[in-house]
Amino acid sequence: MVDLSKYIVVTGGVVSSIGKGITSASIGRILRSYGIDVTAIKIDPYLNWDSGTLNPYQHGEVFVTEDGMETDLDLGHYERFLDVNLSGESNITTGKVYSSVIEHERKGDYLGSCVQIIPHITNKIKDMVRKIANESHAEVVLVEVGGTVGDIESQPFLEALRQLRNEEGHDNVMFVHVTYVPYLRAAGEFKTKPTQHSTKELRSTGIIPDMIICRSELPIDQPLKNKISHFCDVEREAVINTPDVHSIYEVPLILNQENVGEYVINRIKIQCKEQDLEEWKQVVESLKQDDYQVSVGIIGKYVELEDAYMSIRESLKHAAAQLGIKVNIEWIQAENRIDEKKVNHLDSLLIPGGFGERGILGKLDAVRYSLQYNVPLFGICLGMQCMVVEFARLNGFEEAHSTEFDISTPHPVIDLMEEQKKIKNMGGTMRLGSYPCKLMDRTMAKEAYGEEEVSERHRHRFELNNDYREALKEKGLVISGTSPDDFLVEMVELKDHPWFLGCQFHPEFKSRPNNAHPIFVSFLEAALLNHKQKNVQ
Repeated sequence: MVDLSKYIVVTGGVVSSIGKGITSASIGRILRSYGIDVTAIKIDPYLNWDSGTLNPYQHGEVFVTEDGMETDLDLGHYERFLDVNLSGESNITTGKVYSSVIEHERKGDYLGSCVQIIPHITNKIKDMVRKIANESHAEVVLVEVGGTVGDIESQPFLEALRQLRNEEGHDNVMFVHVTYVPYLRAAGEFKTKPTQHSTKELRSTGIIPDMIICRSELPIDQPLKNKISHFCDVEREAVINTPDVHSIYEVPLILNQENVGEYVINRIKIQCKEQDLEEWKQVVESLKQDDYQVSVGIIGKYVELEDAYMSIRESLKHAAAQLGIKVNIEWIQAENRIDEKKVNHLDSLLIPGGFGERGILGKLDAVRYSLQYNVPLFGICLGMQCMVVEFARLNGFEEAHSTEFDISTPHPVIDLMEEQKKIKNMGGTMRLGSYPCKLMDRTMAKEAYGEEEVSERHRHRFELNNDYREALKEKGLVISGTSPDDFLVEMVELKDHPWFLGCQFHPEFKSRPNNAHPIFVSFLEAALLNHKQKNVQ
């Protein structure tokens, strides 16, 4: 336990999506290698209260924490790189800040004061940041500010963090600015002017960066770093370059080569152990394995943007690395009917979660294809529900469906629980966060986990309808996981199939590069076996 946390604030400039989240997570991973306890915060300046209703095409996947908060995908990066479980409070939004301030104002807590951005909003931001630091007891708190310096909506957050530095002291707050250094091929040179302007914009808010991390497509040389150091007024050793790399997990190693850890430790004056980054180096090496290659077709409706399924993609990579193989992912648009000729080369199929009717036909086609040709199939959340619907249709329950898509279906094998039907708010009907799951003996699920009971994160409204539970079991559906009271179905599978497993929860949220999720490992083992059998034939 520490008396006073140190803060590292990460801002971004020039363009959005520059990699602030990966940079923050990588700095955290380096500090962890020195034995330093680290937690992380993501500040999102939008007015939404959380990420639950944001369009995946614009913001990528919605990451769910243990305590059931729907958050920005960067919290997924933090959890995977730091190997920690973060609280939902670690995602601070403008919506949360203003909502809290207005609530206090309505209660009369401000004693009749005129409520303003300064001091009320900025004080609330600092309170939220400090609350996370105090509750986590972390030695270092990473604070990533979303968006780009100069955005009007981020100004209150930058002002609050400027105040935080003054209140906590110079040695306890460090600012890292991530910028983009473009390479103009026509001129044959890098251009530092965008970084200079971005740093000037940051300094105009009263924040002087201690370190500038330059993102670029290609490596930049020392003279260019010296130029940035000179014009942006930072120390030469504090100008760091992170060129594009094959894997995001290489970024901590790149930063470590430029002595980022040593610089940060000296700057914030923190005591630490001798560095040990060997485990992470082994993780990076294992991710480069490609002795065997297996293919997974992911049938989703946001496949044009891979970030919409980021945790699934990374979980597959983690599992492949553990097995010493390489996974090739093919993205299949669920809005289109499945063409058997275009998927018959795939070793396995995966149907991810989602909401809404769009893409359901393609997902049901994928289930039917798996059943017909014995192709390993993994269904997650809505994917599991599609597996149940199609299995029911093929086993005597014609026109079976989920009431999410067909309220008048004669066989609502997927439905809302009765108590959920009375709730009107969209978020109120959802099962969010971590729930226990009891595993049944002699099932693939039990064999994969090797445990009697597990805890997994949920994000869904609809459940397998218990009115059809026994009838589906009689047709061959195996209920391999339930809630401890046996009321809710959590996992289903088939015995007479190479690998046909669906889960109501989202296992991808708990996979780590150094600890792959057992269900993903089991799935890829089945895909590898299918790959070998096809090649023998």
